Amino acid sequence: MSNEAATRIDRAGEADLHGREAVAMRRRGACPALAAPMSTGDGLLVRLRPAGGALTLAQFNALARSAAAHGNGILEITARGNLQIRGLRAETVGQLASDIDAAGITVPDGPAIEISPLHGIDPQEKNDPAAMETALRHTLHDLIASPRLAPKLSIVVDGGGAFGLSALSADIRIVAQSDADWLVAINGDGETAMPVAAGPAEAAVSAVGEVLSLLVALGQGSRARDIDPARLRARFPAVDNIRLIPLRAASMPLSGLHRLADGKTVLGVRPEFGQMRASDLTALLDLADAHGATAIRLAPGRGFLFIDLPADRVPAMQIAAAKYGISAQPGENSEHIAVCAGAGACGSAFYETRTLARRIMAAAPALFDSSLTLHLSGCAKGCAHTRPALTLTGSAEGYDLIVNGLAADRPDQRIAGGRIDFAIERLARSIEDNKGAGESAAACLKRLGATGVSKALRQE
Repeated sequence: MSNEAATRIDRAGEADLHGREAVAMRRRGACPALAAPMSTGDGLLVRLRPAGGALTLAQFNALARSAAAHGNGILEITARGNLQIRGLRAETVGQLASDIDAAGITVPDGPAIEISPLHGIDPQEKNDPAAMETALRHTLHDLIASPRLAPKLSIVVDGGGAFGLSALSADIRIVAQSDADWLVAINGDGETAMPVAAGPAEAAVSAVGEVLSLLVALGQGSRARDIDPARLRARFPAVDNIRLIPLRAASMPLSGLHRLADGKTVLGVRPEFGQMRASDLTALLDLADAHGATAIRLAPGRGFLFIDLPADRVPAMQIAAAKYGISAQPGENSEHIAVCAGAGACGSAFYETRTLARRIMAAAPALFDSSLTLHLSGCAKGCAHTRPALTLTGSAEGYDLIVNGLAADRPDQRIAGGRIDFAIERLARSIEDNKGAGESAAACLKRLGATGVSKALRQE
């Protein structure tokens, strides 16, 4: 890391702890990068994405040890597959950065570019997203590094294959159409993003540069949704004639053993709610190393993949992972709960999200048939989940329940703090009592609507 970057870290740390800049960094839309850590309820938070989302086991082990030495020993993997280290102090952020350098981990500057976690090893992949990321960062370096880009600007490169990224929303999407061509689209996921250009890699990189130029011109904080359609069409006059080749929807879940088309196996694991202790992680990594795994890939869905783990060693790894609070089996209820850091870890949160999540899993099994996501948000910022869900937002008065909405939406029901367990049990019971034959929990909730849910919660 350069001296200039180290200076930025030191200054950012001081400001986050003591100055007005720290308050600004807590807003929704701020990004706690290594050079600009975020002040939270348990110290400073750093979010980073290693190049390609890939680490050797030794590198991940080094990160875990550094998190324990310089933070509070808590690591998290976000919904988009990025890594967070918690509990840092102003004077230890630079030490973490030095450890990252010493481990040979490259953390590119600028917005994270998220690529398919099986890049380069999945024989079903249409094109190489890692090569595209390299081309983007090399050719568009000045634009990507521009301070006028929004801190949370999102760029996704989807090469296709067994683990696609169609569910990830992004400001800019670059999607493989074949082994020669790419599609560039903006503002959405695999279904909703608007295509603006298609062609070989050079044309795709050029199109991304045009979009970034528009965003830089709009000013700091602007996202793809803010680009004026007329200006967009002026830059991309052929936008209405783009031939889209949709990717086959990838169905590979994160957790569990997966066999690729060439017979190789990978093991996906998911820490409970994406959070793990450094000591548990190092123990699991040591075991994986002893069993022959060679690397890990961070993955969307708050987990990671062990690469090159022999299939006959997987059962032992799955048993060991469970002991450390890390699921290596598909179908866990926690997969369907999105939680933010919660009170104690975030100064904005009004309740302990993980504690409530565990109570809900035990008391309301009817909610967990995999048809819906339960979003527990400590405040109205909704950091953990950006899509409509069954949402509980914390407030000074208790909880706001939103049916199929976002944390900041107008609540369908307000629940006093002491009544939350009763309310969730009533909601689950109402779903059980009202579900038709073969009907999912999500479909039942949609049919009941806000009125039906409110009526169920008012019953004593």
